[in-house]
Amino acid sequence: MNATAYYVYILASRRHGTLYIGVSNDLRNRLTLHRSGRGSKFVKKYGVTRLVYVEVYASPQEAIAREKALKEWRRDWKIRLIEQDNPEWGDLSHLL
Repeated sequence: MNATAYYVYILASRRHGTLYIGVSNDLRNRLTLHRSGRGSKFVKKYGVTRLVYVEVYASPQEAIAREKALKEWRRDWKIRLIEQDNPEWGDLSHLL
């Protein structure tokens, strides 16, 4: 049985700033890559390094499907999703 967790996450440059949605099975390492400028050209260009939202899935297929769905959402829907659990847009990386 595979006990690996798969994470769908949203990074922000600041409150109501630029958003980035990604998926990873090693979120701590992925954040390290993003913050060092090696995770994604988009993240590096726009300084999107604050972890503001996370969902956990048991399978990569579920996580990838959710990531794709969120990327299709309107911006205001994404903001509401973030603010449901993180109204101040605090960095959640300390929870990992």
